[in-house]
Amino acid sequence: MDADRRLATAAAEHPFPLIFATISGAHLYGFASPDSDFDLRGCHVLPADRVLGLDPGPWTVQVDRKDTDGFELDLVTHDALKFFNLMLKKNGYVLEQVHSPLIVVTTPEHEELKAIAGRCVTCFHGYHYLGFAETQWRLFEKEQPRRIKPLLYCYRVLLTGIHLMRTGEVEANLVRLNEEARLSHVDDLIARKVGGREKETLEDADVAFHRGEYERLRAALEAAGRSSSLPERTDARPALDDLLIRLRMRSIEGFPA
Repeated sequence: MDADRRLATAAAEHPFPLIFATISGAHLYGFASPDSDFDLRGCHVLPADRVLGLDPGPWTVQVDRKDTDGFELDLVTHDALKFFNLMLKKNGYVLEQVHSPLIVVTTPEHEELKAIAGRCVTCFHGYHYLGFAETQWRLFEKEQPRRIKPLLYCYRVLLTGIHLMRTGEVEANLVRLNEEARLSHVDDLIARKVGGREKETLEDADVAFHRGEYERLRAALEAAGRSSSLPERTDARPALDDLLIRLRMRSIEGFPA
């Protein structure tokens, strides 16, 4: 597939070594349209001269690319220090990137990071998904015409959050999540988005129904968070610290004295 080659090329052209690079966004969530862009996310490691000097960084690298044939790529990676700190917060988004099965670049450290990521999940991660869902719902409601994409994002983050609170497992694919939830209207929305365009719209008459579903699933996520058996705190900090030190020492070994 030509997209695979372009994604691999973009990762190979990254200015710093990558621990991993995975596909996020609509392709990961299971509702990419034929004209959807590609969201490439990952973690890089800065060399010693970019960490030890007076002007360290860049902690984040971002590249936006649009080819003449319509291929669009949004690449964002964080240095290991920034990425690991995000993992220690109630940030489900970075955990989804680590666990994404759509892998462009991987390393042994990526496998180590996957194991550590499972220990980062707490019962408070539900708040991340509640906030994300609220943002997407507001976006959906204020648009005219209303697009299906932000509505699918609402369903996706709410079902991801519910699943995470109940099982401790990070699952970002709405198709798989809906195998458990069994919401036929979600299947219909996915089919319209996948078979249509990125800006596929929804009829106004359907908004009230989806508002009710949004409120119902939001309440279900809140309840799942309250009853979750997940810990309140992560114990992953020492493991992430050890991995970061090893990555930094490796970069310093090749640094001229």
